Amino acid sequence: MKRLVLLIFAFLLTSNLSAQVPIKRIYGPLRVSENNPRYFTNDQKKAVYLTGSHTWNNLVEMKSADGQVDFDYLEYIKWMQKSNFNFMRLWAWELLNWDTSKNQVNNPQNLTVYPHPWARTGPDNALDGKPKFDLSKFNDAYFNRLRERVQMAGEYGIYVSIMLFEGWGIQFSPNGYANHPFNPDNNINGIIGDIDGDGKGIEIHSLANSDVLAIQKEYVKRVIDLVNEFDNVLYEISNEAGGLSTDWQYEMINFVKEYQQKLPKQHPVGMTFQYKGGNNQNLFDSSADWISPNPEGGYLDNPPLRDGSKIIVSDTDHLWGLGGNELWVWKSFFRGLNPILMDTYDGKVLSSKSLDSDWAEPLRKSMGYTRLLANHVDLISLKPDTVLVSSAYCLVNKGIEYLIYLPENKMVEVDLSGITKEFTSEWFNPQLGKFIDGEDIEGGDKISITSPTGTANIILHLLKK
Repeated sequence: MKRLVLLIFAFLLTSNLSAQVPIKRIYGPLRVSENNPRYFTNDQKKAVYLTGSHTWNNLVEMKSADGQVDFDYLEYIKWMQKSNFNFMRLWAWELLNWDTSKNQVNNPQNLTVYPHPWARTGPDNALDGKPKFDLSKFNDAYFNRLRERVQMAGEYGIYVSIMLFEGWGIQFSPNGYANHPFNPDNNINGIIGDIDGDGKGIEIHSLANSDVLAIQKEYVKRVIDLVNEFDNVLYEISNEAGGLSTDWQYEMINFVKEYQQKLPKQHPVGMTFQYKGGNNQNLFDSSADWISPNPEGGYLDNPPLRDGSKIIVSDTDHLWGLGGNELWVWKSFFRGLNPILMDTYDGKVLSSKSLDSDWAEPLRKSMGYTRLLANHVDLISLKPDTVLVSSAYCLVNKGIEYLIYLPENKMVEVDLSGITKEFTSEWFNPQLGKFIDGEDIEGGDKISITSPTGTANIILHLLKK
């Protein structure tokens, strides 16, 4: 019956006919699995493999002109469900605008960004001509939107990592500090984010100013109180805050964890790669539950085996910016990682030539198929292995179950030495999204098995009879 259900779902995923209705797949808050800490688990005790797309304006509006239609969040959530995704980063953006000239040479935009967490009460106007912020008062429109979007995602079975801060903009968007609420010309509270007076304000994501830190912590508390009841919540401290942010991010990770202790539910906290000036060791040294590394160590084309000390959400945003390919998705999955895509989606914020047709869609399909397979096997019992199969990409519970990827060759050698058992075999063709029945396999020795399609880029599944 399980095989039949998976075959039907693979057909729906391929034919683009899956129902777009809420389906509850959230069973208690996520926590790091004790049995296999490469994955989260929940009240069902199964591995929760995370994969999906995220796009910049899925929380706040980013518009180049007045009167533009708001981002259709419901349609986005339905699209994610149809794609068999179950994870997204819900993007924060601290600046009042986004000048995309640093991101795309052709057709850059100056996007107005709203709403923000703090109320714009005045008196007097900020540098953008709108009322100044009162950093002691929250903007209900922002927090109501945040809560509604987290709740809606959960109704469609999607986990949401709430990005608390955003560090790329203040560093690299033109006039970043002039467009930040912590510029004294933009708030009525006398808050100065630029401690060293160099006009950049990157100290906002550091421990340099205790007044700034106090405001940030009050905001974080407001977010946590708002969404604690929901089971589909994770937190990310900041997107690509620079190397200066390490101690500040460590402080914030611990603050989030400590503050949650008094509340009914505890949700995982993540730290993602610091750009520029960070390194992956900063992530592994943190107390974060999950991390997103940069390319160092092979995360682009030959992801390293890790010991499970951190759950790794491998994000194209920190590897390419906009990039990636199908092989990266499958290789990441078979090394025990959770791959996600920085997605141009409808191209209204950032776009690039032929991205949707030539680049993004194959990645999207591959991510959906990895989740299909993750639910097909006993993933919580499988660990990545590079020795037992000649392709070096295998998730295995030795003697019980083997999930093997053939990225380059149509034949694979599997070491079943000393395992005197019989295995059923099946194949999954990611080009067609179809399962193919294979012959039974006798254990006891090293065995060569050839792809039934005569091609590489195919998956073999062996299960003890």
